[in-house]
Amino acid sequence: MEQQTDTKVEQKTIRTGLIDCDVHPYPRSTEEIRSYMKKPWRDRYNGGGRGFFGNPVQGDRVDARPPQGGSSGSDPDFLRKQLIDEYGHAYAILMPRAFCNLHPDPDFGTAIAAAYNDWLADTWLSKYNHDGVFKGSITVNTQDPLAAAREIERWAGHPHFVQVMTDSGARSPFGQREYYPIYEACEKFGLPFAIHPGTDGMGINTQPSPGYPTHYIEWHTCLSLGFQSHLVSFMTEGVFERFPGFKIVLVEGGVSWLAPLMWRLDAEYKALRSEVPWLKRRPTEYLRDHVRITSQPLERPDKDDHLLQIFDMMDAEHLLMFSSDYPHWDFDSPTRAFPKLPEALRRRIFFENALEFYKL
Repeated sequence: MEQQTDTKVEQKTIRTGLIDCDVHPYPRSTEEIRSYMKKPWRDRYNGGGRGFFGNPVQGDRVDARPPQGGSSGSDPDFLRKQLIDEYGHAYAILMPRAFCNLHPDPDFGTAIAAAYNDWLADTWLSKYNHDGVFKGSITVNTQDPLAAAREIERWAGHPHFVQVMTDSGARSPFGQREYYPIYEACEKFGLPFAIHPGTDGMGINTQPSPGYPTHYIEWHTCLSLGFQSHLVSFMTEGVFERFPGFKIVLVEGGVSWLAPLMWRLDAEYKALRSEVPWLKRRPTEYLRDHVRITSQPLERPDKDDHLLQIFDMMDAEHLLMFSSDYPHWDFDSPTRAFPKLPEALRRRIFFENALEFYKL
């Protein structure tokens, strides 16, 4: 008689709660990042930022600063208490702020990106991540696409890196072929490409508006302009046809502009499709397969019914993922950012869309 052996099928445990797709961890000091850099970059690096468009009132939540001192977002225990435990997060997608793609020296920008990835992997994704709640983003320098592709390959097997990220600031729209090595690597390793605002018009990058705004309020209001340009570029350059497994996430660039922009592009496509013969479908038909958008900042009309109509028009049921932007000044609380949603839609936005998209 043949002996039977019991085999245990390992099943993945699905965490319940909500998935926050934009949480910003910060190093405790500049030296913490510098320690991961080799010379000469270590001696040159003095931290970074987006330059002169800084919030003139308050850039982060005052109450998010750790009681023991340090900047907001730098203490994992306090972040857990104030965000993860407070709202019952299943996962937090971490997006560091390296600001590496504004430097004229591409090697310097790549060195900064690599140092941030080493730091994130050693701290927030391991030492501070006993329960696996933190998932990370591989920072890349788009000024050097070949080096960016190598950086993606270096981290692609890590269990807690779930996407690639860069700032929206650029010298040319992201659909253009100079960036293809990045997208090829993303597709190869099944990692979405996340775009976050931060270096528009900074360093060697182009400002998406016609010239430079005068005030922070103007700059911050118009952050979505760069995102719109990049999305139309992805569509019309045929990136999703060339890389059918490639996906993008538009993070912190606004929400309500998506539907009317795509309507306009669909209308243009009807008359001008001979100019882009590589497109096999209307532009809007690529969205569900390739694009996701995060909720913060969420434009709130005076009437909640109008926001729900926007959600319906943009297919939020499949495209929208919740984000809080912790610990910044315009943080969106999961309990206050939205109107009362139908339970099925709430579940999609707060949990299921990100669970499926990131394969968590």
